Amino acid sequence: MKRSILIHPDPRLKKLAAPVADVSDALRELADDMLETMYDAPGIGLAAPQVGVMDRLIVLDCIKKEGETPRPLVMFNPEIVAASDELNTYEEGCLSIPEQYADVTRPADVTVRWMDRDGAAQEETFDGLWATCVQHEIDHLNGKLFIDYLRPLKRQMITRKMVKLKRELARAG
Repeated sequence: MKRSILIHPDPRLKKLAAPVADVSDALRELADDMLETMYDAPGIGLAAPQVGVMDRLIVLDCIKKEGETPRPLVMFNPEIVAASDELNTYEEGCLSIPEQYADVTRPADVTVRWMDRDGAAQEETFDGLWATCVQHEIDHLNGKLFIDYLRPLKRQMITRKMVKLKRELARAG
């Protein structure tokens, strides 16, 4: 089932998400809903707080080329356990901040540990777009948005645009 994506500014997007104790059927269903919502948006990552659920759950799939096999990942309680000194800059966007993009510099490679949908521990090292995406989504679980990396003036400008967009959506609603 597709879920509504919260638009910045929303206080839930700035809150710390709670750790998941056990992977339940309800949480697996939430993960499936989030993947459906992410693919439909279309996006390459989505965090539970973006759909109003304050649990440490992210989904991602950075396979974008036509004909390539999708690789949907579901991560409960993801944590970065290692990060490279080498940095990469990518133009980032966010489904909660539609149509706004900015360059963000992050570690080029990160090793992430998480629980999969069966509750089993997983660990993998990501690079390139995958590394950027997983860091961006984990930031959401910690109440941080990509615009928090920007200069205050640029961040305020984007926030004002989002306030205006939310007003327009409410009127159209």
